[in-house]
Amino acid sequence: MSHDRVRARSVVFLATGVLALPALAGCSSNDEAGGPAAGQDVAPAARGMVADGGTMNWALDALPETLNTFQSDADAGTSRIAGAVLPSLFRLDAQGRPQRNADFLESAEVVEREPRQVVLYKLNQQAVWSDGREIGADDFAAQWRALSGKDTAYWTARNAGYDRIEKIERGANNLEVRVTFGKPYADWRSLFSPLYPKQVMGSPDSFNDGARRKLKATAGPFTLTDIDREAGEVTLGRNPRWWGRQAKLDKLVLREVSRSERAEALAKGRVDLAEIDATEAGRITLAARDKADGGAPAHGPGAQLTPAKALRSWAIVNGSDEEAAQAEYEAREKTRRAVKKYATEQAGLSGYVVRKSLEPAYTQLALNGSEGPLADDRVRRAVARALDREELAEAVLKPLGLPAEPVGSHLALAGQSAYADNSGALGKQDTAEARALLADAGWTPGAAVKDGLKDKKKTKTAGGQASAKPSDTESGSESGSGADDGTYIVGQDDGKPGDSSSSVLAPAPAAAHQKAALTRQADVLRLPAEAETEQKKAASKAAKKAEKEKAEKKSAERRAEKKAEKKAQKKQAGKKRAAERAEERREQRSESRFGDRSEHRFGNTFEKRDTADRTGQQGDRQSVTSRSRDHAKGGAPGAYAPKGTAAPAAGAPLAKDGKPLTLRFVLPSGDGSEPLRAVADRISRMLEKIGVRTETAKVSDSSYFKDHIASGQYDLALYSWPASAFPATDARPIFAKPVPAADGSLNVEQNYTRVGTDHIDQLFDQAMSELDEETSRSLVKKADARIWAEAGSIPLYQRPQLMAARPNLANAGAFGFQAPNYEDIGFLKPGAKPSGMPAAK
Repeated sequence: MSHDRVRARSVVFLATGVLALPALAGCSSNDEAGGPAAGQDVAPAARGMVADGGTMNWALDALPETLNTFQSDADAGTSRIAGAVLPSLFRLDAQGRPQRNADFLESAEVVEREPRQVVLYKLNQQAVWSDGREIGADDFAAQWRALSGKDTAYWTARNAGYDRIEKIERGANNLEVRVTFGKPYADWRSLFSPLYPKQVMGSPDSFNDGARRKLKATAGPFTLTDIDREAGEVTLGRNPRWWGRQAKLDKLVLREVSRSERAEALAKGRVDLAEIDATEAGRITLAARDKADGGAPAHGPGAQLTPAKALRSWAIVNGSDEEAAQAEYEAREKTRRAVKKYATEQAGLSGYVVRKSLEPAYTQLALNGSEGPLADDRVRRAVARALDREELAEAVLKPLGLPAEPVGSHLALAGQSAYADNSGALGKQDTAEARALLADAGWTPGAAVKDGLKDKKKTKTAGGQASAKPSDTESGSESGSGADDGTYIVGQDDGKPGDSSSSVLAPAPAAAHQKAALTRQADVLRLPAEAETEQKKAASKAAKKAEKEKAEKKSAERRAEKKAEKKAQKKQAGKKRAAERAEERREQRSESRFGDRSEHRFGNTFEKRDTADRTGQQGDRQSVTSRSRDHAKGGAPGAYAPKGTAAPAAGAPLAKDGKPLTLRFVLPSGDGSEPLRAVADRISRMLEKIGVRTETAKVSDSSYFKDHIASGQYDLALYSWPASAFPATDARPIFAKPVPAADGSLNVEQNYTRVGTDHIDQLFDQAMSELDEETSRSLVKKADARIWAEAGSIPLYQRPQLMAARPNLANAGAFGFQAPNYEDIGFLKPGAKPSGMPAAK
């Protein structure tokens, strides 16, 4: 069992597999970044088309435990309230880049670089707190002192950036704030958003406890009016002292509605805006279609009831077997109630529309590199190169009508200034190369497995995580239907995580008896029409088979054409690759010199190199030719197996030292996690092709992060990270090299894959201190390429963002990157339609 000590920062795990960080902002433009993969869907409307007044109810998963965004238990609700009632000096635009918020800032710029970096903020002279006091330098200074990390009485979750400030002082007047940094800080725009009043930040007591349930002063288009925890509501009202554009709504109510109750709450009209999943989005779409057609739903609980099944049910209910008749009658009543409830809900859901975009977060496959087979970077790279990321992205996003492009960066998303597709550092999907990497790592098919595996006593797999005994859910056999047979559920037994000691229950005798009775009666009562239907099915099956064979023939012809085209393209690219190899050699020599200088610059921090780095350095000295070949193919050194390594037979199970290559795939078991489990099934099938077996363990949502991801009790896992506009600051702890703590444990910060290198840390540190924005972005991109090459986490796809909204709700919905403009949200005037972006007035 791992004893890693995780230093908590502001991280919250959501049941859908998301790890959320506080929302921050970004840098300047870059051609490589392009535009966002999907635009906003918020029904934009000019303010003149939006009615004044009204109350909008917005669903929250849960009421926030704290109103202080700098505490460890802050969540999405905390951030939503802060965005509406507190100053944000910079706000994200539709491309995820920070823009000056003119409601609070007249200007903000670096006015000195030597001998110290100095940023001068000029505040809007109209900006005041709700108690009438001007927002000024005192508020900046109080927040700096609270978050600098120097006073341990403040229970802060993070202090990045604030710990680099040397002093804060007034400028020409209280509306000018001079911030002097002891160390250069490229991400200075991330600071003071949100900005709390000095009444909150001025003392440890007010910071730690006072701001959890109330705010002594606010400054935004709304103010905090009431928190009713019994009713599960937070009410925000118009701020009478607001100097900007007046809020269109009278009230904004944030209402607690759990995911399991969301469809019912929408059907009853309790909320006007709510995040939903794909199933709920499908129901809303069907409800709108049924309303237009004017008919009863042809879907839902009763959709599978055919005339033959109805007759069979009637026969059972009226048969001589009283036990079977009673069971069938109860099942029919249950179905009848479900059909009625479903029809009622569908009628209510017809009053909503689905607004969709891509969330500023990506889902990744995490590979735990702390122990077992995945501690070998060749095995990690093999797993990564077995994945068809395009197929995974299409499976999730294409059915929703969203762009299905794999994410090419760990540190930014398309549209953000730091984005560049660096996945080439690892290499493209290549099953043969993946098998060759495994062979080079010593994993071969048909290797002798120790006799101990035959023992009835369960043993650990090569990964040291899961039971060696296969279960119903291994190697992609799980369908995502929610069956939990053969998997470990935290809290059900006393075994430690990883022991699959729960038994699989056999079907109850009564259920077996009922099934047999149903089958016998069905055979007796089979109708001629049903027999005719079977004949038609057989004929249809034969026709489909012929069509399939024809389609396969055409597909083979197309593949042959594509193969010939690729061969021609490779031939044309030969000269270009030769030039690239020469350039790569020069760059490697340059990097080697740079690495030596960096180690000298950072002193003892990098004296102890990690094992992966030492191995890589030895490999570089031994084979420059192999490294050049890897780069020529599009990957980083080590992305390919040594030349001449024979790949094992496709799909053959692999073993090494008498142990099978089996990886424990841990997933959440909640109702909202079906899409995640479906992705895991596809991944398992892809890995099976290279001889890697997986054992899927579904665990409760509440324990998934705490007991498995954070503690390192997994081999493979799926969860998501949000994109930050300041990756040098926010992503560093996620990819930082784990370091031993004084008590012998391992401090992983937020690097739950336990994979990192000194070089990656250096690149982050340099990017964070580089005030030239272009150079800083370049360093971030280099860090991302190195992260790809280590194969600790593999970005898959940008998460879908699905919102249910009232059709007449304007300037709200699937926001994408952009922070909501709370003052512009409202309901359209009668007869008005969404027309464009809100006007300034």
